Amino acid sequence: MRKVEFLIDLGNTDRYRHNHFSEGKKIIAFSLQYETFTQGKWLPVVRYDSAHGFAHRDLFDLNGIQSKTLLNINELNEALTFAESDLKSSWKIYKERFLGEYDEE
Repeated sequence: MRKVEFLIDLGNTDRYRHNHFSEGKKIIAFSLQYETFTQGKWLPVVRYDSAHGFAHRDLFDLNGIQSKTLLNINELNEALTFAESDLKSSWKIYKERFLGEYDEE
């Protein structure tokens, strides 16, 4: 089994963590997390992972309360690709929602 782990800085106050385990080209488990530095510490904003036996997304609020959404993707390679693409393209939107600056209208 191979472990891949890296951290990407998205600026001074934002970062993206990537962890996955694979056997050959098959993803066995993954965890991707976007974090922002606020209130003097790094806080998780959104995380995609395959814990609990299924691929899902956890959205956090400033109090650390999370809401879980099941991804309707059973194949972990595909779920990882989706999660990575979403975090890279939407992290600013997630940050705005997290900090309460998002207007849904």
